[in-house]
Amino acid sequence: MMDPRGLLATFRDYLAAMDAPEVRRFIAGFDLDLPSRQLAAADIPVIERLHSIETGRGDVLLESLLRYAPDLHWARTYTSADFGNHFLQNYGWVEMFGSRGHFVSDEMAGGFLVLGSGIDYPDHHHAAEEIYIPLTDGSLWSKDRGAFTGRNAGEVIHHPSGVNHAMKTKDRLLVALYLWRGGPLSEKPKFQGDTP
Repeated sequence: MMDPRGLLATFRDYLAAMDAPEVRRFIAGFDLDLPSRQLAAADIPVIERLHSIETGRGDVLLESLLRYAPDLHWARTYTSADFGNHFLQNYGWVEMFGSRGHFVSDEMAGGFLVLGSGIDYPDHHHAAEEIYIPLTDGSLWSKDRGAFTGRNAGEVIHHPSGVNHAMKTKDRLLVALYLWRGGPLSEKPKFQGDTP
C-alpha cells in the first residue's frame, strides 16, 4: 500500500505553482505539513472509470492521483435514494486532509471529486467557502442558478459561502481538486427545499 504523503506533496506543489490570486488567498497561512490519519483503502464504482483517462500530458497531479487511487479511502455523501443508482455509481470523492481525510485538519479540507459521464449534480449550497479546480476538460458548471458554462482543466472555480452551484458532465469524466474552509468540514450540502 502506497503512503498517501507523496500525493499530498504533489497536491501542495500543484497549489503553490498556481498563479491565481483566489487560490493564494484561500490557502494563505495554511500549512500542509499535517499529521496522518490511518484510513483503510475503500473502493467505489466510479474509481474504475479513472482508467479511461489518458495520461502522459504532463498532468503531474492527475497522474499521481491515478497511481494512488487504489490505496485511498474513497467515499460518497449520498445514497441511491437521493439521486438514483446511475448517480451513485458515477460519483465519489476522497478527502486528502480535513476532519475525515488521510491527514488531519480542523481548519481546511481538500481532496478530489470524481463524476462519471452523464451526471447532473443538482444545485446545492453549504456554509463552507469552496474552490474547485478541474483536472480534466469538458465539465459544465453553474453558479447562483446561472447558465451552465464549460470549464477546462486548471480553471479556478470559486463558490463563496452559501452560494448555489451545480455541475454536469456529458461524455467525459470529471476529476476536480477541491478546497473547503470557513464552515463545518463534513457538512452535507443543502438542496432546494432543504430547511436552512
